[in-house]
Amino acid sequence: MFRFTLTALLAVLPICLSFQRVAAQNSAAHNSAAQPVPNRQQPNVLMIAVDDLACTLGCYGDVVARTPHIDSLAASGVCFQRAYNQLPLCNPTRASLMTGLRPDTIKVYDLDRHFRDEVPEVVTLPQAFQNAGYFAARIGKIYHYNVPASIGTDGFDDPPSWQHKVNPIGRDKADEDKIFNAEPHRKISAALSWLAADGEDTEQTDGMIATEAIKLMRQKRSEPFFLAVGFFRPHTPYVAPKKYFDLYPADEMRLPFAPADDRDDIPTAAFAHNCPVPHYGLSEPVLRQAIQAYYASVSFIDAQVGRMLAALSELKLSDNTIVVLWSDHGYHLGEHNGVWQKRTLFEQSARAPLIIRQPRAAGNGTPCSRVVEFVDLYPTLASLAQVESPDDLAGNDLSPLLSDPLMEWDNVAVTQVLRPADDRLAEPVMGCSVRDERFRYTEWGNGKHGVELYDHASDPMEFHNLAIEPDAASVNVIRRLQPLLRARASGDIPTTPVNPARL
Repeated sequence: MFRFTLTALLAVLPICLSFQRVAAQNSAAHNSAAQPVPNRQQPNVLMIAVDDLACTLGCYGDVVARTPHIDSLAASGVCFQRAYNQLPLCNPTRASLMTGLRPDTIKVYDLDRHFRDEVPEVVTLPQAFQNAGYFAARIGKIYHYNVPASIGTDGFDDPPSWQHKVNPIGRDKADEDKIFNAEPHRKISAALSWLAADGEDTEQTDGMIATEAIKLMRQKRSEPFFLAVGFFRPHTPYVAPKKYFDLYPADEMRLPFAPADDRDDIPTAAFAHNCPVPHYGLSEPVLRQAIQAYYASVSFIDAQVGRMLAALSELKLSDNTIVVLWSDHGYHLGEHNGVWQKRTLFEQSARAPLIIRQPRAAGNGTPCSRVVEFVDLYPTLASLAQVESPDDLAGNDLSPLLSDPLMEWDNVAVTQVLRPADDRLAEPVMGCSVRDERFRYTEWGNGKHGVELYDHASDPMEFHNLAIEPDAASVNVIRRLQPLLRARASGDIPTTPVNPARL
């Protein structure tokens, strides 16, 4: 019945929703048209988004990664070691972060819905900065669009959010016929696919993105700017110049360890529908090449971040620019005996990098192990820049943690994901997971399709599901975490339009 309802809704609503969205965008643009006089004492914001970046960085303890520039940023700012996204899929997580609202509020669970269809008058993060007199610009992927998009394509961008936008497209698009696809039945954007590219960094789309960002910094250095820079890699296909592949010889790459029986106590719904077969059925040598290509792409992006940080210093903007680096969600490289990419509620997917460098903050240089969420970024940046923000934001201001990363911080993080009905699940299933500093508790279909509990003090890789025949201590943990989970995610199947093929 649910599938039929979704199909019917999708057939009749797109035109209406399109008109609604245009009207909302025009209204939002009108509401932000009156700009106050800029104040050069306001700090700039350089917000760097990296697509599909797991915590595969030196500053997160990854001994394989070669990421000196991001590590340097972490060492000069606050690296949040336990930061969690709200829904591990590009469109929902980006829409949530940029609006400061949770998925159940904006009703975005797939790759096909725009947040303004549900909340047409919402003031996004860059809109709030525009209203405070900032120049707001986007280069590359901030809201969701393809990898990279065709020339002139904005995907699910939000026009009122920006006064200027740039969609670079480099030789990686022209060289798509050279990309190796380990799963030819899938598009390269969804498959394990890669290319050790010819040419220089600056010829690639992400290299061009860094170049355009530096150009805008130079042009706007005399006025306050909010510059959002979105890199496409390491999203598939993993494309980077050959020199980055050389950093990671394929025969030195290793698949993650898991016990042979690891999957025995994990609910079926916990495994993403786009990766139903362990390791996609691929051989170990091919999987090692995929890991090599992923890390190569990470190091390539690290170099582009380094270029931008060097430009900030050269332009003497470092002392008045808040730098934020985040990834839209984490990423699997074969954990749990064969999980790849995203769309899970395991730690590798729900957790993602978040680094904030506020000039002269007392906590700079000290990592923070407190639990934070991506919805916290909006109120935090608004607070740091003294920018007025909406009253209904879902997150917390992290400014106190930038002053003292070790302070007490009583908070949890909630991440959710929607599964379509398929040959594994007779009905759609919403999964919801809550994480505190020690435990992760997850319910699938409000518990109907399974529950999970992991103790990260003794089981950081989440091998042992304590919710299977739980002892008294585990029951008490579940009872404590359940209301915290339900307060931020209902667990219900949405009644708004959802495209099962785009979950």
